[in-house]
Amino acid sequence: MYPTKIINDPIYGFIKINNPFILQLIDHRFFQRLKRIKQLGLAEFVYPGAHHTRFHHALGAMHLMDQALNNLIAKGYSISAAEREAAEIAILLHDIGHGPFSHVLEYTLLQKVKHEEVSLLLMHLLNKEFKGRLDLAISMFTGNYPRKFFHQLISSQLDVDRLDYLSRDSFYTGVREGFIGSERLLSMLDLHEEQLVLEEKGIYSIENFLMARRLMYWQVYLHKTAIAAETMLIQILRRAKFLISEGQKLPCSTPLKTFLKSTYTWEEFSTKESLLIAFTELDDHDVWAAIKEWKNASDKILKHLCTHFLARKLFTCKLGSQPIPKAKRVEIEENIKREYGITDEELSYFVVEGSTSNAAYVQGDNTIKMVDKQGQVVELLEASDLPTIQALSKIVKKYYFCCPKSVYLQGELS
Repeated sequence: MYPTKIINDPIYGFIKINNPFILQLIDHRFFQRLKRIKQLGLAEFVYPGAHHTRFHHALGAMHLMDQALNNLIAKGYSISAAEREAAEIAILLHDIGHGPFSHVLEYTLLQKVKHEEVSLLLMHLLNKEFKGRLDLAISMFTGNYPRKFFHQLISSQLDVDRLDYLSRDSFYTGVREGFIGSERLLSMLDLHEEQLVLEEKGIYSIENFLMARRLMYWQVYLHKTAIAAETMLIQILRRAKFLISEGQKLPCSTPLKTFLKSTYTWEEFSTKESLLIAFTELDDHDVWAAIKEWKNASDKILKHLCTHFLARKLFTCKLGSQPIPKAKRVEIEENIKREYGITDEELSYFVVEGSTSNAAYVQGDNTIKMVDKQGQVVELLEASDLPTIQALSKIVKKYYFCCPKSVYLQGELS
């Protein structure tokens, strides 16, 4: 028997949960694991306060779902108890498939397996355990439920997931530009033919929401130091996987060893329940513990990367609108090979190039719709003559180049 629980949340105040089945899901080991996965991965290297977890975020998103449904009911829309429970379960579990360090390792430990796909696999596993109690939640999560606004509240360009993580990440990093008035936005939600729309007077709140999203991406999610830390962590795991494939034994937990020994395809991962269970036993602590052990490794590359990572002697990261010039890159590569005594094949552990983009608002099928006082529904860009919103719809792409700082400085001085 589960009594009503009240959680004191630093963002919203008291969150009341009185649904026994939801409380049972929160207490499940799959969900409790989210306490050991940080929401912002390695952003703590930049913002020391960013220690909140996926567990915090999931509870906050569920609270906002509850508020959104209350507002729609107050406007006269019929939402059954079963629909409310299913919507809250779907958003509660939407991030249950995240691996260690959130997005960082989606393409390292697994072969391009997105966390949403893992979340769905785990929902099906829970549904089996609870004898079909999650059928409706899964239907909403996948967008198959006829009342489409439920899926839009879970996953869209104006969903409760984004509303929570922007406010929460802003709070814990101290980046106040990310703060949004989620309560005001939720109060302006409406429905048109079972689709989510926003009242016309909410146009300025949407502008603030999109601007906050753009600023949080460049200041937090895609901060150059966070990118440097992430690329370094990826190279550590790449090297560990290579050494294990060569027959070397590296100390680490059993779940981590499972995914270092082989990179599983989606077909393997989705059909072998044992792999899915092993994934649910993996969290940030497994990786940190391994790195602490590997700093004493006999392999000079793994030892160097781990030692520097733990001491926060990170790669330098140059972020710009154009890739680094080829001549500069070649010069740096030669300096690295000479300083570290490594081969061309080993160079990729110390030089990482790539690109990243920031899309605050994307036009397409999943757009934000506005409804005017006459009941006419139009797409956000048509409804707004604000130049800010027009500008935020443009995708900004930047290129990054990461390498050891001392070598890069040598290149600058030469």
